[in-house]
Amino acid sequence: MSPAPTACVYGAPPPELVDCPPDAVQVSPLVPGSADLATLATGSLSAVVMAAPPGTVERRYAVALALKALKPGGSLTVLAPKDKGGSRLGKELAAFGCRVDETSRRHQRICACAKGDGLAGVDAAITAGSPARLGELGLWSQPGVFSWDRLDPGTTQLLAAVPPLAGRGADLGCGIGVIAIAVLKSPAVTALDLVDIDRRAVHAAGRNVQDSRVRLHWADVRSAEIMGELDFVVCNPPFHDGGAEDRALGQAFIRRARAMLKTGGALWMVANRHLPYEAVLGESFKSVVRRAETGGFKVYEARR
Repeated sequence: MSPAPTACVYGAPPPELVDCPPDAVQVSPLVPGSADLATLATGSLSAVVMAAPPGTVERRYAVALALKALKPGGSLTVLAPKDKGGSRLGKELAAFGCRVDETSRRHQRICACAKGDGLAGVDAAITAGSPARLGELGLWSQPGVFSWDRLDPGTTQLLAAVPPLAGRGADLGCGIGVIAIAVLKSPAVTALDLVDIDRRAVHAAGRNVQDSRVRLHWADVRSAEIMGELDFVVCNPPFHDGGAEDRALGQAFIRRARAMLKTGGALWMVANRHLPYEAVLGESFKSVVRRAETGGFKVYEARR
């Protein structure tokens, strides 16, 4: 049994800006296999270094979990780009009752503090950022997950275009399971693998999609073990990585989908209209048909 961690790192803080303890354990939900900060014992850590997530509720939740897990006097270092929450970090930490030493380097705000007595608002921030069942959707979700509190319009367009599917398939970048729920309405679907890089999404999907045909995978689609000879793949691929647009992400999803499909198998995917995926689709598949284009999105059926 591994010893309990005494230091943690959240995400990938730039090493030229902050030093991480050499024994720090990764706790970001976006790193498959990482530890879960929410499950660490109260007062067990001596240090936390955090590349803060951009969303306010998500960020306050992560910081509150870190403060809860730190022992009295333990050190917390949090940094973020100024335009992605960094400009608010100092005020947010002060609102928790921390005495903050704030600096600025390379467009990042870096806030350091030691856990003191008299913290305020920690439990409320944890409650606000915890998994919850959303009344409007009727599904479990969590702040920080893609489109966590609403049905993404791209997903809506995809579901309107996809016919009932059959055989073995995969949902790449499954999120909380909205696409999978629709796909599994077809009794001809015999198996469906759900893959997502976000632990929170995978956990939510596990609660939302309770079906014996489903297997869940907390993994990066780009490096996940390939499931072969599939009849179909569905996906609404991401096109942001670390907050910046990265068109290579969607292109990687397309190539991985091709590798998973059997000859004649189909990829059904939706993309924002401005994203240039036609070339990689044409290189990867024998036939590519645009099945829908509306509301700023386009839906493709590509056959291997």
